[in-house]
Amino acid sequence: MRKSGPPKGLISYIVLELLEEKPRYGYEILKEIGDISGGHWEPSYGSVYPILYKFEDNGWAQRIEREDEPDRKYFELTPDGEEELAEKRVETGGKAREFADVILGFYHVYVAFATDDRFEVRQPDSAWRFDEQFSAWICEQVVRHHEYYFDDFERIEDTPEEFYERMGVDRDDE
Repeated sequence: MRKSGPPKGLISYIVLELLEEKPRYGYEILKEIGDISGGHWEPSYGSVYPILYKFEDNGWAQRIEREDEPDRKYFELTPDGEEELAEKRVETGGKAREFADVILGFYHVYVAFATDDRFEVRQPDSAWRFDEQFSAWICEQVVRHHEYYFDDFERIEDTPEEFYERMGVDRDDE
């Protein structure tokens, strides 16, 4: 179970990958992460800029000057940064369960706001609501994205226990 927010190290990993692609400045990185998330998530300035400065302190990135934009702080990956990226790729590869926990956890909270009598969320008529129709739309978007990136969506009839056993993973594996 996740304690809070996105998986630890996620933003650092994405920043390293983006810097490997080309030198970038902080705001550009924020916007690119927003694009990668389909416009649904963008980390704060307070998370990206300290990461860039940490990378610089660790020798993983260095500032570069650009004549056409002298006021912007561009960063590029160094050879040490490429080594760190290789390690982060392995580390991030083991975080799929954490991603699933974040996605499913927030979805469960969304549904709880719609169905659990302990919550009395006041909902406007002309905006997003916590209800069955909006929940179905969220699920539909997930299916559409699955089909766009992978293949036709097929329902999985396994219970969670059966799925974990079939996939060879421990249910409590973090």
